[in-house]
Amino acid sequence: MNNNHDATHEGIKTIEVEEDYQFSSGSELHVCVVTWNMNGKVSSQDLAKLVNCDPKFDLLVIGLQEAPRCNIAQLLQEILVESKSLLGESIMQSLQLFVFGPKNYGLLRNEKIRVDKYAVGGLGGLIRRKKGAVAIRISIKGIRLVFISCHLAAHARNVEERNSQLKNISQSLFSKNQNPPYERLADVTVWLGDLNYRIKGQTVPVQNQIKKDLKLLTSKDQLLQEAERGQIFKGYCEGTLDFKPTYKYNVGSNNYDTSHKERVPSWTDRILFKIDKSDDTDATLHSYESLDHIRSSDHKPVRALLSIIP
Repeated sequence: MNNNHDATHEGIKTIEVEEDYQFSSGSELHVCVVTWNMNGKVSSQDLAKLVNCDPKFDLLVIGLQEAPRCNIAQLLQEILVESKSLLGESIMQSLQLFVFGPKNYGLLRNEKIRVDKYAVGGLGGLIRRKKGAVAIRISIKGIRLVFISCHLAAHARNVEERNSQLKNISQSLFSKNQNPPYERLADVTVWLGDLNYRIKGQTVPVQNQIKKDLKLLTSKDQLLQEAERGQIFKGYCEGTLDFKPTYKYNVGSNNYDTSHKERVPSWTDRILFKIDKSDDTDATLHSYESLDHIRSSDHKPVRALLSIIP
């Protein structure tokens, strides 16, 4: 891993980003990954902002939660028409995952792409809050990738339920006629989505701490705590949480929730990745950030930029 480690947990290595980025036309694979809980609303302007990354990226991976009832794939393709085509999609009601690539990648044979999904509950239909995961397996430039976009149980108290959901999803995806499990058949596995792990604490003290020192809040982050206990994401990496918690905002603003619920601000939206160490595959994280200029949801999107070296 071509990064300096800030901290090593039992399950997650927290890594710094290497901002120096040079595109290579060789065997390296450049991937832009974005996750966003849309809160059941669509804004064409915000969708355009969401996918506004350098067209030189080989893959653009977009995971959506609480997506509204409309053809998001078509809207995205219209925005990306000049540079990208849709290579694969996995959809389970409001849980949606899309992989876009250069137009010539559209010639991939079908056996190069597999999709799957697994439900763990939540409300579909008009409510559009389906819980579970949608996944895509794809091989590009000889690199085997698995992308898993998920939406887990809400509320701070449901830590064990989220842990259990992650376990069930991991055991179930691509499990039909599949042995060993998907992770051992991938060079790189990326989890993204509204994982819904919260910051432990009270609303006002957490808001005050955000203004002072974000790093002190990471010790109260449930996801990192559960990883340190060895319950989830063993062997995975995540960028340093240098951006403000991505939930919950007043829609249309950069102000945290002022409703009667006053949700504790939390890093619910995350992107984690794992490299298969049995071969020479390596990866560098060049950016891990929230997109605060997008304001049509009560969540901020999160974006990661990766270069993968086979």
